[in-house]
Parts: sequence; structure tokens; C-alpha cells
Amino acid sequence: MTVIDALRDLLGDAVSTDAAVLAPLTADKSGHDSRSTPLALVTARSIDDVQATLRIATEHGVGVVTRGAGTGLAGGSIASAGQIVLSTLAMNHILEVSVADELAVVEPGILNGDLNAALASHGLWFTPDPASRAISTVGGNIATNAGGLLCAKYGVTRESVLALKVVLADGRLLTIGHRSVKGVTGLDLTALMIGSEGTLAVIVEATVRLRPLPTGPVATIGAWFGDVVTAAAACAAITAAGIRPAALELMDAASLTAIDAYLGESLSDRGNTFLLLQADGAASADEAAVALEIIRRGGGEAELTSDPAEGERLFAIRRAFHPALEAQGTVLIEDVAVPRSALPQIFAEIARIGDRYGISIPTVAHAGDGNLHPNFVYEPEADGSVPAVIWTAAGELFAAALRLGGTLTGEHGVGLLKRNWLRDELGDDQFDIQRQIKAVFDPLGVLNPGKVF
Repeated sequence: MTVIDALRDLLGDAVSTDAAVLAPLTADKSGHDSRSTPLALVTARSIDDVQATLRIATEHGVGVVTRGAGTGLAGGSIASAGQIVLSTLAMNHILEVSVADELAVVEPGILNGDLNAALASHGLWFTPDPASRAISTVGGNIATNAGGLLCAKYGVTRESVLALKVVLADGRLLTIGHRSVKGVTGLDLTALMIGSEGTLAVIVEATVRLRPLPTGPVATIGAWFGDVVTAAAACAAITAAGIRPAALELMDAASLTAIDAYLGESLSDRGNTFLLLQADGAASADEAAVALEIIRRGGGEAELTSDPAEGERLFAIRRAFHPALEAQGTVLIEDVAVPRSALPQIFAEIARIGDRYGISIPTVAHAGDGNLHPNFVYEPEADGSVPAVIWTAAGELFAAALRLGGTLTGEHGVGLLKRNWLRDELGDDQFDIQRQIKAVFDPLGVLNPGKVF
């Protein structure tokens, strides 16, 4: 019996080999495309479906790529020929909300936005806030340890996960973690699974920590600077002053130029760099006032508002960033992070790299936590690949981030696109240990083959 026959025998119409269904599974939001059609798509509707799929895949020695909404930016959920795609998108239910314990138990396919819409009536929210929150799944967030605009204050996904149910490559179900706030029994396998990009197990249920919705006024600042290095220095000064805004975003001159073209605006007439700050909670007015003083002292022209509509107008500038670049061509969205105090230096390095290779690198930063997204807009090669000069420039960017005490990826993951540089950051010993850990969970290499390592 073939692997397809075995899957259909147990899972019926959950299995598809239709070419039109399989075609989108060779790409994700990173722009990378394997151009190599997988064997089949399994749309899991239950934990039993996931277990059956993995048992069959292990028996036949076939690779399995777990996929949620496909919004990843590192090629982590891209499938290739000979592989099964295991979709958890249909496992999208909220199983429990405990107001007393401030937690929810959810299936991996639920969208961030849908979860928070359901939690609002309880006065609670799930704080991880990736820019793709309206279309990204909680399971995908956990698999990549996703971040977003609010991480500086509320933390990345890891800080909001208490427990998981995961299925191993051989089909065994593990329950790891706990519902309690504290818990130190044994090794922390829950933390190990978060950010593992589908290489260790398949997440089939999550117990997530919730927070009370912020109360009180929200203060938003939009500020313009003459150059990005000066603006980055102001951001570093804001965090050094002990202020933890809900959002602190920074956009350079190339970003504003692209947004002007996309929106038909003239934002860059006010300055070459845009800084967006939002403070929430009881101390929002005081925090915003201190931040405003620092911005103006640092040379910024700023406006402060507590009007929700005006605040939303300022946020719309930031949200237009990626659509504006996509309107210009194919985009490689990069993702490095440095200590917050090193923001001025990394922006200077980006400018130097752009000048050296004669390319524009529009960059937006989650300045509150030192995570930057330098973007390379390019014309693909004839085979659809990224031009060599872009990867050379990106490699210099990665090296600069590491020199400054940072990392290759702050929130997108390694996936396919950063495998070549992983050893540079980890070193030989840690790289080998991580591969050994992978082998403990997945000795046959069934899970997400070719990704990360």
C-alpha cells in the first residue's frame, strides 16, 4: 500500500492530491517558492488525524511539513516534492476560557484576531501581536515564537504559553507544561517547542496566558526626524529612561518614500524618518509626556494625541509599510535584532551596506525591543530565485547584527532562508547539540525536513 493509499484509508476526504490545492503550498509570505509540488495535503480536524498522519509518514519514511495559515517569512512551512503537508488550519476552536486563571485552551489553527475578538467580552486578551495577527494562527505563532509591535511591553509568544499538547514524529501524544503560573518540574520541554519551527513535534493544543485588557487613555506620538540614526538614538534614550511604551516603531527615509508613493501622501516632506510611539495603561499620559520631551530634545518634530481616530491615522502609516514595498517589486523581508542601545549603529551599518552594493534597503524597526526588518526589493532571477548580490548584502547585515551582540532572527525564524548562517551565530558545539536534540525527538528526520538545520 502506498503512503497516499494508507492516508486515504484512514483519513478519507481529509487527504487531497489535487494539483490546484497543492500549488500554493510550495510558497509562503517570504517570497520563496520551492517550485516542487508535494505529495498530498492532509487537512487535520482532530488530534487523532495528526497522530494517524505521522504514524503513516514514519512507517513510509515520508517527510511531513506542518502548515497553518502560511504567513511565515522564513520559508519554514514550504513543502517540496515527496512530502506530506499537514494542515492544522481546520483545528481552530477555543476549548476553554478561564477568567479566574486568566488562560485559554485553544487549538493551533485559531487566528490571533479571532481569539482576541472572542476574549474581549471577558475583558482579556492574548498579547502577542504580530503584524499578520488578522491572518496568522496561534499555532504558527508558537512554532516561530512570533513577536510584533507590542513585544517591548508585553513580550513575545514564549511569555504567553503555559502548556502544550504535541504529537511526536511516531504519532505519540505528549502533554507538556502546566496550567499554573509557576512550575519547574523537570526540563522545560514547553519552552523547547516554542520557536522549534515544526522540527521537533506538531503542536495540536495550547494553553495560553491571558492579560486584562488595558484600561485608561491611550496616548500616541508621531514624530519626524532628519535622519534615522538620530531617531534611533532618541528611541534608545526613551528605553534607557525606563519607559516601556506599548509600541515604539521606527521607519527610515526609504520607507517613507515608498509609503508616499503608495498612499499618494507627502509624509517625507516633514522629515526623513518617522517614529511612532504608543503608551497605554494607567501611566500612559505621564510616559508619553516624558517620551515627548526626549524626542524633542533629540531633534524630533512631534505631535501627541489621545484621540483614538488620530492615533489610528498615525498607525496607518506604519501598517502601509509592507504593502508599499510589495507594490514596488519582490521583497525579501529580513529580521535581525540587536540590543536596544545598538540601534544607531545597526542603522548606520544598513546605510553602509546599501551604499556599498548600490541598493535601497527600506527598514522598519520595532525600536522598543531592538528588532529590525530591513527589506530588499529586487527583480527575481529567471528561475525566480533571489539575486546573489542581495544575499551577499544580507550576509553582511547578519554579520553586523552579530558583531553588535544581536541575532540573525528576532521573530521570523530560520526556516529555509537562514540555514546557511545558523552556525555563525550558534558556534560548532551548540549547533551540533541542537542537531542532537532534534534527533531525540525525530530520529528519522520526518518533521519539516531541510528546515533550520
